[in-house]
Amino acid sequence: MADIIVASTEFQNRAGLYMDKAGKNPVFITRHNRRVRVLLDIDEYERLKARDTRKAYYAHELPAEAIAALEEATMDHLDPSLDHLLDPEE
Repeated sequence: MADIIVASTEFQNRAGLYMDKAGKNPVFITRHNRRVRVLLDIDEYERLKARDTRKAYYAHELPAEAIAALEEATMDHLDPSLDHLLDPEE
């Protein structure tokens, strides 16, 4: 099925209609012909969120296993042309 694309003004005027339509397909809301928001069915949103397992930490919050992995990691010189940026003598 084709994407549902609606201007923000139209969405404001007929929000109920587009909320119903979002139950079947995402509704893309545009401003100045650019997609700025998307309205999803809550089940689809929760399905997508469940797949996102990323977590950000402050340094003092790092789990022990993450600290151990960082301590054991080695850095390959992927781009030696940038090494001079690390040398304080140059």
